[in-house]
Amino acid sequence: MLVLGIDTSCDETAVSVVKNGEKVLSNIVFSSLKLHKKFGGVVPEIACRIHVEAVTYAIKQALTEAKAELRDIDLIAVTFGPGLVGSLLVGISIAKSFSFAGNIPLIGINHLEAHLESAFINRTRPNSPFVGLVVSGGHTCLVYNNGNYELLGRTRDDAAGEAFDKVAKILGLTYPGGPVIEQLAEDGDPEKIRFPRSFLGRDSLDFSFSGVKTAVLYYLRDHSAEEVKIADIAASFQEAVIDILVAKTLLACKIKRVDKVVVGGGVAANCRLRKRLISDAAELNIKVYYPSGQFCTDNAAMVAVLGYRCYKRYKKREISDLSLTAVPNLGFGEKEYIFGKDPSATS
Repeated sequence: MLVLGIDTSCDETAVSVVKNGEKVLSNIVFSSLKLHKKFGGVVPEIACRIHVEAVTYAIKQALTEAKAELRDIDLIAVTFGPGLVGSLLVGISIAKSFSFAGNIPLIGINHLEAHLESAFINRTRPNSPFVGLVVSGGHTCLVYNNGNYELLGRTRDDAAGEAFDKVAKILGLTYPGGPVIEQLAEDGDPEKIRFPRSFLGRDSLDFSFSGVKTAVLYYLRDHSAEEVKIADIAASFQEAVIDILVAKTLLACKIKRVDKVVVGGGVAANCRLRKRLISDAAELNIKVYYPSGQFCTDNAAMVAVLGYRCYKRYKKREISDLSLTAVPNLGFGEKEYIFGKDPSATS
C-alpha cells in the first residue's frame, strides 16, 4: 500500500511516499526559511505563497523518487492542523483535488500526533502506554497514550522552540535560534548563570518559558559587555529550558506509572536534551524513543506513516471527505474526524 503524505503546516512544503507504513520511498522538504530570517520568525503570508509555488513540484519529485505515479497511490494523508491556516489550506486543497480526481481515499492528519509517530519511523514501536513529549517552535505539550491520547500539560506562554528563537534575537543571533544557541552552548558553562526555572507547582505538568526568556533580557541589561560571555548565557539558558522539559516529562511518567517516553518535534534534535533525558530516564528504568534527525523537524513521512496506521485501524474506504478543512488550533484529544485515538488500539 502506497501512501502520499503532504504537510504544509508552517514554512516547510513537505511531501513523502511511504510503503506499507514502514518503508520511506521519498521524503521531500522545501523550506522557505531563508525568506523569513530577516524578520526573525515565520511570516504567514510568505509561507503561504511559497507553498502555492512549491507544493505541485514537491509532489512530482516525491513520486519520481518513489518510482511511482499518482495512479499507484492508495491513500492520501494530509495535515489539517494545527498550523498556519493559510499554509494548511494549500496542502488540504491539493490533497482533496488529487483525492477527487483519482478517486483516492483521503485522511486528515493531526500534526502533533504525527510528530510522535516520527519517533517510530525505521524504529521498533513500543506498546502503549507511554508518555509523549512534543517540543517544537510552536508547541510544547505532554500527553499520555493508553489507546487514547490524553493531554497532560501544555505551555502557558512561549513554546520551548519559540523561547530559543526569542533569546537568540535578544542576543543578536540569527533565526532560527535553536541550532545557533545549541552550537554556542558547546563552548559555554551551563552552570555559570542560574536562570529561573518555572515549575508552576509541585505536580503541575504545564510549561512556562517566558520567565527564563525575560531573565536573559534582564541579565544583559544589568551586566556590562565585559562581564557578558554569550556562550555562557546560551549554555545557561539552554540548561534551564532542558531542566524543565526533563523534570516535567519524568514527573508525568511517575504520575502515570509508565516506563516509556516518546519525543517528537524540532527541539527533539537538540543533542543536550537527548543526552539529559536519556540519562535521567535511565536512572528510573525509563526508555526514551527519539526520531532520527531528519524526522525531528516538519516532514511528510510522519504524516504518511500515521495515515497508513489510521486507515488500516479504521478499515474505511474514505476516512475524511471533501469537507476536510484547516483546524489551526487543533490539539490532542480533540474529536475532529478520527483523532484523539491511537490507531494501534484494538476495536
